[in-house]
Amino acid sequence: MANKVYLNGELLDVTRAAVEVSNPSLLHGVGLFETLRSYDGRPFRLNQHIARLTSSAGRFNMPVDEAVEQIPDAVAAVLKANNLKNARIRFTVTPSGIQDQRGRTTLLVAAQAVTGYPPALYEKGMTVYACTDYRQSAHDPLAGHKTTSYFARLIALRDAQDRNCGEALWFTPDNLLAEGSISNVFLVKDGRLKSPPLGTPVLPGITRATILELAPANDVPAGEGACTIDDLLDADEVFLTNSIMEVMPVTRVEQRPIGGEKPGPVTRKLADAYQELTRTA
Repeated sequence: MANKVYLNGELLDVTRAAVEVSNPSLLHGVGLFETLRSYDGRPFRLNQHIARLTSSAGRFNMPVDEAVEQIPDAVAAVLKANNLKNARIRFTVTPSGIQDQRGRTTLLVAAQAVTGYPPALYEKGMTVYACTDYRQSAHDPLAGHKTTSYFARLIALRDAQDRNCGEALWFTPDNLLAEGSISNVFLVKDGRLKSPPLGTPVLPGITRATILELAPANDVPAGEGACTIDDLLDADEVFLTNSIMEVMPVTRVEQRPIGGEKPGPVTRKLADAYQELTRTA
């Protein structure tokens, strides 16, 4: 049976779903999307993902209210149609056009079984690439937003994979650590957790925010703070977060070991706390 997707009010076989050739995401990368997981049929922090998309839509003057109202029911319908409990869910919203935004907004919701990352990677930790060829700038109007203009991130990620690394870390023109191509980053030093501030700029990750909420309840001092390459290399522990990888230990920056070159106690504690939350929230 073909996978079902939700497109503008209809459940369709994925092979039959289509958008107009004039769709601005297809032509110009104009659109917003969110990726999240469901656990035992429960989309985790769906409201927060919708709120982030709505906030970005407001920033870019995209009239998406009608589409946004459909998202909870559309997500539920796609999970049911595909008989999925534990799934990777993506919803994408694109405006009707760039100059003329009075037409219909496009909403696409898709889901598939979670394949995730190899369990062994969580045991030994990921190697990451410190990307210096590209920079993340506060002058980029898309910085800090999850848009369908994602090609630059995919180029950096491909460069990382060519170096046998699982993620590419971005820095600002001032050489401050920002985030990964598809993740937020955390450093641990002397038991204290730190993540680059949102104004660096970085994406306000939903998993990132969840970890910052969980840390105090698990006796881990945490906050935001500017991070340099020296802070990264000198950290006792480093980990990445996003909705699909959850909490991913980092044990090497290219050839440079991090900490004891194995996932540290703070990383493991917060990974366990996150897993517990997904089972109960």
